[in-house]
Amino acid sequence: MTLVRSLIFVVWLYLTMAIVGIGLWPFVLMNERYVWVALRSWGRATLWGLRWIVGAHVTIEGREHLPQGGALIAMKHQSMLDTIVPALFLPRPAFVFKRELLSMPVMGAYLARNQIPVDRGGHAKALKSVVRGARSVVAKGGQVVIFPEGTRQELDAPPDYKPGIAAMYRDLNVPVTPVALNTGLIWKPKGLMRKPGRVTFKILPPIPAGLPREDFMRELERILESESQALLPPDKRRSVAP
Repeated sequence: MTLVRSLIFVVWLYLTMAIVGIGLWPFVLMNERYVWVALRSWGRATLWGLRWIVGAHVTIEGREHLPQGGALIAMKHQSMLDTIVPALFLPRPAFVFKRELLSMPVMGAYLARNQIPVDRGGHAKALKSVVRGARSVVAKGGQVVIFPEGTRQELDAPPDYKPGIAAMYRDLNVPVTPVALNTGLIWKPKGLMRKPGRVTFKILPPIPAGLPREDFMRELERILESESQALLPPDKRRSVAP
């Protein structure tokens, strides 16, 4: 039954993406703010499908820690769901995403409007481009969403934080709001299976601007790892250094 529900949900996920994406595209061409209208509409449809097809529920905690205006959001990354839900609690999210996604039907057209592509093979040049893009988003009052590990991780994977977040933190000189989560419990990094259950996005108090690079990276990893592990059942947790 779980497999059948998962297959139905996948059809729902991409069907609603196509309906929302194509339906709102004429409005996006006139005004890019409709990108966020589309993201929120698809996000609500996705959560509806998770609840009524899969039997999975999503909770968002810590809204009182959300920054006002331009900001840098650093999220743990365990599933595709992590790229959908932020539009439901951030007014103008701009995701740092791999450039290859620009070739995807529907989604690629939206990503090209006001999101931040990164060429993973571009190294220093790519990093400078991402920082410039983030600077522009924050200046316009948007929220840059970055996954510091770069890609989706299994629940028991050791942390693998990349330097891009540190470069953005230094250049933008703004606090970083961490978001812990446990979405891998219902939606794994790869595969079709979706499981019933309850998962949480936990918005945490911001890390202040101006810390030395090493101190910032150490604090970000400590907070995201400990808080994300705390959201897991005891039998699925791995030890996290204090």
